[in-house]
Amino acid sequence: MSGGPIMHTIDKAASIRPMIILAAVIAAYGSSVRGDFQFSDYNVIVSNPAVHSWGGWLETMRQMGIRPLLKLTYTLCWTSGLGVAGFHLFNIAVHALGSLLVYVLAGKFADACLGPRRKVWPADPALLVGLLFALHPVHTEAVTYICGRSSSLSALLYLGALLAYLRGVESRSRAWLYLVSPLLFVLAVAAKEVAVTLPLALVLWELSVGRRPWKRVLADQAVHWVSLLLLMAVILSHPKYLSLLLFSSELRNIHDNLINQINGFGYLLSRLVFVNRLNIDPDLTIVSRMDPVMWCKLALAAAALGLSLRWRKSRPWLLFGMVWFLLVLMPSNSIFARLDLVNERHLYLADFGLFLALGCEASLLYRGRIAWRRPIAAAAGTLLCLLLLFTLLRNREYRSEVSLWESTTRNSPNKARGFNNLGCAYELAQLPDRAAAAYAKALKLDPRHANAAANLERLTSGGYRSSPSLREMDR
Repeated sequence: MSGGPIMHTIDKAASIRPMIILAAVIAAYGSSVRGDFQFSDYNVIVSNPAVHSWGGWLETMRQMGIRPLLKLTYTLCWTSGLGVAGFHLFNIAVHALGSLLVYVLAGKFADACLGPRRKVWPADPALLVGLLFALHPVHTEAVTYICGRSSSLSALLYLGALLAYLRGVESRSRAWLYLVSPLLFVLAVAAKEVAVTLPLALVLWELSVGRRPWKRVLADQAVHWVSLLLLMAVILSHPKYLSLLLFSSELRNIHDNLINQINGFGYLLSRLVFVNRLNIDPDLTIVSRMDPVMWCKLALAAAALGLSLRWRKSRPWLLFGMVWFLLVLMPSNSIFARLDLVNERHLYLADFGLFLALGCEASLLYRGRIAWRRPIAAAAGTLLCLLLLFTLLRNREYRSEVSLWESTTRNSPNKARGFNNLGCAYELAQLPDRAAAAYAKALKLDPRHANAAANLERLTSGGYRSSPSLREMDR
């Protein structure tokens, strides 16, 4: 017996565990309601009349706009009359529902791989996984940063499609298998295109915990695969996506992009640990060849994958976690080059697999080592408290543009874009001297930085009160 009388009392009523997760989300993100618009919010929402009215949204759709569901939610929030707080409340609600789905899915996975869950909370990985997902500060970019909604909303629908599929398998309901789950899949792609990997995620789940004939599995997933083919046909024939693909091919070749993704993946994984150095605009150097550090990263990844394969029968969650992570990141972090190599919001759905693996390992250790139960419970509780603390601190940085870009430039001191945007923030705060210094710093880092040069010239000529500053969005 361990974990203390409080946790034992909590576990007498397993039905309140979802309430614990909801309470954790509110505790972590309730303060984000006081946050401001940031970064690409101005280009995508504040200065974009297409999301300011329902007529504007319909006109955008008639002109073959992309991400229709995402833009619909922007329009809903803009027309609600709640201001920026309404956007934040919507994001918090999406994250809360997503955390609950993570809890339910983790429970289903654990039941299949570890057997029936026990009442003592450290022995039940589902609650731990749900709380890790709800509280980890790396998710602030997908929750507190309003434009990060593309990741959290798509993830919610993605997980919902997976859960609906499992519900259909369990109940043999055609409605869940052939209507609800595929519909949620299409909606997830309508929020963000990276959700196209869902059919592969269904296969991964079946490989990890399924015990069914593959003929039945493929029949259950038929509508998902047909939907995927239709979605890919739409994406590949859409002029906007074609232009993005052309731009991507000109930015970096496939070889160079794959090499740089080694650093990108390493950065993303490190953010799960270095929670005190989160950065909305990370500065990752683009390289064209492997160096010893990158070879070491690749070797470590290969070793981890090898061990996961070796233990795939006794510890299937390890291989599931690694493959899930790679699978979810594949559309945005593989052969298609982006100006911004990675963003922390890319982890929002990808880290579910890693959290699941950690939760299952902790549960297995807790069940098998009676003498370690108290330390394990204490370590888990301490970790969750620390994650909550750093999430609250990160949300404070989102309160204003000044605080966010001061934090960003501390973590990316050699990136001109951060100092240009910091200068814009200082201008809005009526701090022209600080703005001029920030623009000058941006030009020192990059003498060809056109926006910083234009901003500094306008500022020194006295035009800053009548002309808007030139921010740069995230790309």
